[in-house]
Amino acid sequence: MLKWILKTLWGQKGSVFSSASGVAFAFILVVIMEAAFVGESNQIVSYIRHVNADVWVMQKGVSNMHMATTFVWDWKAKRIAELPGVKKATPILYVNTALKSGGRNWFAYVIGLMPNDARAGPWSMAYGKSHPGQGEIVLPHVLAKMTDAKLGDTAMIADKKFEIAGFSNETFSMANSIAFVNFHDLEELISTSGTVSFILVDIESGLDKQSVAKLIEQQVEKVSAIPHEQFIKNDFQIAMLMGVEVVSFMSIIGSILAALIIAFTAYSQVSRRKRELAIAKALGYQNRSLYLAVLMQTLIITGLALIVAILISIFLLPLLTTLVPQITLVVTTTALIRLCMIAVFVAVLAALVPARIIANIDPLTAFRS
Repeated sequence: MLKWILKTLWGQKGSVFSSASGVAFAFILVVIMEAAFVGESNQIVSYIRHVNADVWVMQKGVSNMHMATTFVWDWKAKRIAELPGVKKATPILYVNTALKSGGRNWFAYVIGLMPNDARAGPWSMAYGKSHPGQGEIVLPHVLAKMTDAKLGDTAMIADKKFEIAGFSNETFSMANSIAFVNFHDLEELISTSGTVSFILVDIESGLDKQSVAKLIEQQVEKVSAIPHEQFIKNDFQIAMLMGVEVVSFMSIIGSILAALIIAFTAYSQVSRRKRELAIAKALGYQNRSLYLAVLMQTLIITGLALIVAILISIFLLPLLTTLVPQITLVVTTTALIRLCMIAVFVAVLAALVPARIIANIDPLTAFRS
């Protein structure tokens, strides 16, 4: 039976190749959507991850940064800095808003940095100043590539103009850009005198983050204190929830497209070989064996398509990142395992289509002229 399977596939090399190519295209669609989703989700927590505060303190009841609003009295930052085990407490202002640069509008997370304190600022610079003075702003370098913005140009938040003083790396995503301005400029812009948004707490080496977070909540009223790892997890979950339905929908479309292509190929091959299958039945082969043969065919075609899709993706994703720098693409091992599972599901689903033909073949037709 294996010999018959291979002979059948080899006899229709063109059909097999075209089917595998079509399925590979569908799988590549799944890979790109998954890579974009994971990459953008990672970028949403990029600031939290790179700033790497041991404990994040915010308004009580708030547990994440993405799309959140939080106000904490500024005196609480000083109170936290005096607690045992706390090495430094750095307050920042934060707002999510529209930013205009190069004649285009972008959704941005704007971080207000304390003067002369770069603790909460950009971690990697393309060029220019890393710490904005009053009236200045640091923008993602991707924006410079997309809009031809230069140092000294103007960017606007609401009705306030800022001079571009620097461009940072790793601070752009389609969901949000990260811009840095002077604390007092942002304080004036959003009218929040006497308050901060978050307090980044660095603790003494060797201390337990969870214990320090608990101490902060006990000693400072109406704040939430969350260890770094948990804060990243909270934000990442919010990001995942915002896009998981779209990615799942595109994965389903890709899977259905792949299943239809393989099913049509298997159906065509079985239809052309009804007489051979009738002979096989007459010789004593059970339907179960013939079903298995068709399933093996679909698995082989799907496997070829999967290999082609992965190889093309290895070369295509870096090229896409270069051509479209505003999209962050990340392929994970989990995504590849999920793709393999989808491939197996597609092959099994496609094999069900010609199964009905096999079940209805009469062995007596093998002896009719």
